[in-house]
Amino acid sequence: MKRYLITGFSGFVSYYFLKYLDERASKEGNKVEVLGLDLAKPASYEQDYRFTNLTVRFMPLNLLDGKGLEIALQAFFPDYVLHLASLSSVGESWRKPVDSYANNTNIFLNLADAVRRNGIKCRILSVGSSEEYGNVSKEAMPLREDMSLAPLSPYAIARVSQEMLSRCYVKSFGQDIVMTRSFNHIGPRQREAFVIPSFVKQLVYGAMDGKTEIEMTTGDTSIVRDFTDVRDVVRAYDLLLREGESGEVYNVCKGEGHALGDIIGLIAGKLGVEARISVDRALVRPNDNMVIVGDNSKLKGHTGWEPNLSLEDTIDDMIGYWKERCLLEKNTIDGHKE
Repeated sequence: MKRYLITGFSGFVSYYFLKYLDERASKEGNKVEVLGLDLAKPASYEQDYRFTNLTVRFMPLNLLDGKGLEIALQAFFPDYVLHLASLSSVGESWRKPVDSYANNTNIFLNLADAVRRNGIKCRILSVGSSEEYGNVSKEAMPLREDMSLAPLSPYAIARVSQEMLSRCYVKSFGQDIVMTRSFNHIGPRQREAFVIPSFVKQLVYGAMDGKTEIEMTTGDTSIVRDFTDVRDVVRAYDLLLREGESGEVYNVCKGEGHALGDIIGLIAGKLGVEARISVDRALVRPNDNMVIVGDNSKLKGHTGWEPNLSLEDTIDDMIGYWKERCLLEKNTIDGHKE
């Protein structure tokens, strides 16, 4: 029975990784043990975290607590560690640069060193970000793993530091660490603090209120990003945990660029509404990367991974999710009216 330790357990990606792991275990006739670490249990834990082939345990833990992390590792002895935990907002890293850098760097360092000190023979997937590349010209796209890194935000600099620490522990201590530079991933259940679910929620709620024209305040919608469905992302993570090469870094991306304004148009068209956009300069990040599109040939070549879901598939599912949320909220409000 394989054991998976997942940091950042209560987040968006972890939920889909567990679903995929359960499905794969069912097909293969396996059972899997999972220990999830996070600051707090997922809000829907009792309802949504029931799996047929997974034995899932949760432990509340701040990964800056080195002693508590060591106790968890000694008790569980994982075969695989999926390190998802981070303060993941680029925008928030500008508002709280010290917290962003210190947290994201030190939680990984605590993890890698606790694994080393306790002699745990496991593979760690160190999840990084496409933000590590910095602002690269359109002519240089797509971004490849052998390109130089020029991070532009406190968040991105912390991710580069995490990658450098990973390489250090592989070369100096022989640890088994595979690294990713993960590009934007989206899907149902993602918090509206992120850009695409924010767009979907605003337009769905407006449409369900009967509006045909919806005012939206945004940042720079000319920015181009490479979006991959979270369900494709977790398949990539699973394959890299099992088949990636130790010490190597992999872009996890679809290889397609879409401007944010075009995605707003796609969502609005599906809902039969018109989006009227006004740009708030306060929402425009300093030194933002204007175009980020990745090359996924290394990931494909080493693991056979291919994305299965189109952007339209993902947007359809996100619209469905936010329609359900909107109806639930309306019914809850109506149910409390006297």
